[in-house]
Amino acid sequence: MTSQTVLISELMSVSGVGFGTSGARGKVEDMTDRVCYAYARAFLQHLSEIGDIQPGTAIALAGDFRPSSSRIMAAVAAAIEDANYKLVNCGTIASPAVASFGIEHGLPSIMVTGSHIPDDRNGIKFNKSSGEILKPDEEGIRKQHVALPTAKFTEAGDFINAYDLPEVDERAYSEYIKRYTDFFGSDCLKGLKIGVYEHSSVLRQALSDVITKLGAEVIKLGFSEKFIPVDTEAVREEDVKLASQWSQEYQFDAIVSADGDGDRPLISDEQGEWLRGDIVGIIAADYLKANIIATPVSCNSAVEKCGRFDEVKRTRIGSPYVIAAMQEAQEQYGAKIIIGYEANGGFLTQTMIEMEGRKLSALPTRDAILPMLAIIAASKQAGCTISALQKSLPARYTYSDRLKEFPTEISQARLAEFIDSDTATALVMVNQFLGEDFSPAMQLDSTDGVRFTLENEEVVHIRPSGNAPELRCYTESDTTDRAKALNDRAMKRIMAWRDLPQA
Repeated sequence: MTSQTVLISELMSVSGVGFGTSGARGKVEDMTDRVCYAYARAFLQHLSEIGDIQPGTAIALAGDFRPSSSRIMAAVAAAIEDANYKLVNCGTIASPAVASFGIEHGLPSIMVTGSHIPDDRNGIKFNKSSGEILKPDEEGIRKQHVALPTAKFTEAGDFINAYDLPEVDERAYSEYIKRYTDFFGSDCLKGLKIGVYEHSSVLRQALSDVITKLGAEVIKLGFSEKFIPVDTEAVREEDVKLASQWSQEYQFDAIVSADGDGDRPLISDEQGEWLRGDIVGIIAADYLKANIIATPVSCNSAVEKCGRFDEVKRTRIGSPYVIAAMQEAQEQYGAKIIIGYEANGGFLTQTMIEMEGRKLSALPTRDAILPMLAIIAASKQAGCTISALQKSLPARYTYSDRLKEFPTEISQARLAEFIDSDTATALVMVNQFLGEDFSPAMQLDSTDGVRFTLENEEVVHIRPSGNAPELRCYTESDTTDRAKALNDRAMKRIMAWRDLPQA
């Protein structure tokens, strides 16, 4: 069969489909069958080079509910079978479910998802048999030369002959449910009433199944056939209103949900107030008796101030960096319980967790179910509301917002003005940028973007998104209203960057 060889790094430039977090991301129109096939083949070739797969190895595949996901799954499946590997079609299940299945069975896995971003975009998330690909793996994939069979594709990059996915293997879903029902135990949530906000999350059925099996009454809410881009770091105003209305109507103990691919949790207290993801991480990690925490620099400083953990390791933003920090901690501390979490609520475990004789194996990739179950169980165990659990932490509140369609080159150029200056000059520039509405800046951290710590301990953190042309702003203060007010003022200043002349 005639083939055309492409270098993946060059394909990225030509196609517009590049690496986001742990995989490829791009506009649906750019993610042609040909491009997706090439990425999958490159991933498999990289795994072969590092010895993570052998001829005939099975590869697990799943996808979310985006309209384009089934087509992209078919392209990936064709690449798997053409490379002479076995395909396990896990169907439409959550990212952590297919990753957990792969880890437990020693198989690489691939998830077709754009996570929380709108459905005009999609992505392919890659996992080795040990978990997510990390930055060195991305470099290995970029370097791959892939032979593409030209007879399979039209000039536009579509399959000439449609590829049909095989029958769904239900094991990944059932094992993911059992993972949590076994660990938390039957009747763990007995007597509670939980709302499950389904929308278009691929986790919606699993949430209902797990919580029901743990003894709680479940009421399903807000099912949607149309994809809804729920972002747990920037919750939509309509979702804020819905949660408040549902809580008043049903008197829930909590409402739970997740983003599109089910790896970022969204959980409310009994009043229908959504918890910030980094607060979710602290409460859940405390319930699970974590010793070491790995968390990005953007997350709430209550994790240090609460004094509940032996050490907190701060990282760049993105699960690969959190995973790398967890791995380093395991090498350093061995048997201690090591947990990571992100501002979006994604929760990762590096080590086995044991509670009352029940064991939970490590899952070093973002998960949504575990932290939500841990918070609800902690509330019941303590005999208090979820809002009371949150109030037991130091009074540090975060708020975040984003500017969509903000050119990455503009945001990087503006942030570089701070990063490339000496400390004294950078702080002067910070104070000029922030203006009189803010306390003077005393520290600048450029671990990821620019994070300004002010003399009154408030924080303003600005960084480009790693997944889309967006600029995000995080603020932290001692009240929710003040954190939001800070964010609003900072965002007004950031918006002016669009109109500044380019250097």
